[in-house]
Amino acid sequence: MRALAARLAGSPRITVVTGAGVSAASGVPTFRGAGGLWKSHRPEELATPEAFDRDPLLVWEWYAWRRELVAKARPNRAHEVLAAWSRRYPEFRLVTQNVDGLHERAGTQNVTRFHGSLRTLACHRRCAGSSPDGWEHEGPLSELPPRCPHCGGIARPGVVWFGEPIPAEALRAAAQAVNCDVFLTVGTSAVVYPAAGLLLEAAARGAFTVEINPDATPATRGVDLALAGPAEEVLDRVERTLPGE
Repeated sequence: MRALAARLAGSPRITVVTGAGVSAASGVPTFRGAGGLWKSHRPEELATPEAFDRDPLLVWEWYAWRRELVAKARPNRAHEVLAAWSRRYPEFRLVTQNVDGLHERAGTQNVTRFHGSLRTLACHRRCAGSSPDGWEHEGPLSELPPRCPHCGGIARPGVVWFGEPIPAEALRAAAQAVNCDVFLTVGTSAVVYPAAGLLLEAAARGAFTVEINPDATPATRGVDLALAGPAEEVLDRVERTLPGE
């Protein structure tokens, strides 16, 4: 703990990559947790273009349930600490695999969404009238599947599904973020690429690497410091250890 606090002293360049474990304390289920099934379906079977083509209503029922769940969730202590760091350290960058928007709601600055956002919809046809980035839609959906307001076709969730490429802008931001002094991976299984590869890139460029996770992952043995425990507890202890805090 103190080793990380010492590294954070002096406003270094800090990059944090977060996964579903950061939002677990907010009541948002993780993909690979014990409660990883929804109506007997594995999320990995629903979050694909093929699943949407087969049964868009089923996929949208799952996403509508997730949207409702996230709307009731509140940022937890992990989100709050990272938001504070983003304001305190001028060269702080956060890359999240989460689509729940809780980092932004906590006030975190310099956030790169690797996998999009639950609050965003996009035209499934990618019609000429709609933006490639889609549009934000707060609150409940009036119909399932929802419709594109430009062409009337089916809208899809504005997230990156398994088998789809990460948006080019997010990849560029992540490529810049690995040039850092301290690199933390927090609440992620470290198995989903390309996000999992950012740790290796940062280490190759000389960053001090830290993993915060309740359980060991494929990345645990390769980091400079592994802190076991829930993100909200570990980050709170780190924050309390920082000089002058």
